[in-house]
Amino acid sequence: MGPACKWLNEIRWAVFRMGMLTKAILCILLSLSLAACGNLPRGAAIQSEIVKGAEEPDADFSVYPVSKTFLPTVSEWPHTGERRYGWLAHSHGSNAQIIRPGDTVNITIWDSAENSLLMSPGQRSVELLGMRVSESGTIFMPYVGKVRIANRSPDNARQTLQRQMESVAPGAQVQLNMAEGRTNSVDLVGGVRQPGNIKMPDQDFSVLAAISAAGGVDDKLVNPRVRLVRGHKTYRTSLSRLLDNPKLDTRLTGGDQVIVQEDDRYFLSLGAAGEENQFPFNRDHVSALDALALIGGVNDRTANPKGVLILREYPVSAVDPSGVSGPTQQRVVFTIDLTTSDGLFSARNFHVNSGDLVLATESPVASARTAVSLVGSAFGLLNIANN
Repeated sequence: MGPACKWLNEIRWAVFRMGMLTKAILCILLSLSLAACGNLPRGAAIQSEIVKGAEEPDADFSVYPVSKTFLPTVSEWPHTGERRYGWLAHSHGSNAQIIRPGDTVNITIWDSAENSLLMSPGQRSVELLGMRVSESGTIFMPYVGKVRIANRSPDNARQTLQRQMESVAPGAQVQLNMAEGRTNSVDLVGGVRQPGNIKMPDQDFSVLAAISAAGGVDDKLVNPRVRLVRGHKTYRTSLSRLLDNPKLDTRLTGGDQVIVQEDDRYFLSLGAAGEENQFPFNRDHVSALDALALIGGVNDRTANPKGVLILREYPVSAVDPSGVSGPTQQRVVFTIDLTTSDGLFSARNFHVNSGDLVLATESPVASARTAVSLVGSAFGLLNIANN
């Protein structure tokens, strides 16, 4: 046996000969030493570890406590995590149908004259079916030529055709029916029960009317958002906003595309939270308190209620050294104290952005609790050894 092995063996027998109290003290010191060294198992960081170094000149992040006085400042900062789209206000249109290029009209001409140019002997009517309105807005009529009927109501177009026919058949009467084409319809692309092409019954056909005509919104969508594509422009808003504000139920024009989609915004939760996961936004604006409710609050045994952190990264363009129009650093840590009334009220008015991380830090007491648990285990081992 070498000198080192002999030395260890002597220590082992010395500890064995110690009294139980001395052994317990040694176990406690050992456990607390482990806690101080940060070697104990735990599920989250401590707040001081995250914000450490924020005051250093070369710090690459900023820390902002969420309070009543800070809320007006952060409300002026840019949004992160999503592209901002505008929306169109409602405008009134005609309740009548309007003929557009691409529509199809069916024309019936009635003429009781014996020597009519349009009728065969004994014939009293002639039908001109499936006449497509040209890109220039005209149709071709026998013995008359091209007649412009686009941008007219069906009744106004009928009167125009009848006047044009008077030089050929003075007593003729014209009947006209139209079928809407692509330029007089809209597409419900997805997110509704019956997607497809919807014919516009008039020129006052709105977004909500189109969604209703398509069977309504799919029930499985969480916080559905409405996207309107018109030409090369895209507009977007939430369905709840449209329902709450009728002035935003904008009028559609032919060729519009309406897509109803689930809200793709989300935030993350980690640490001593009720649940660590990725959570979709279930409403237009999710506050810090809303987010805490969604994640199941913080862990009652391990979390530090004074140390709920929201981590967010801003683009370079948003940085403002003065901290007025933007944060002083790209990386920002917002701290929330759930043990004060100001912290709770302010958390209710602090908006979470898409992509934010809600981190529930661990209380330092949790490490001490783990150390005590280790002491209990050590006592158990000592009892086994003594027996």
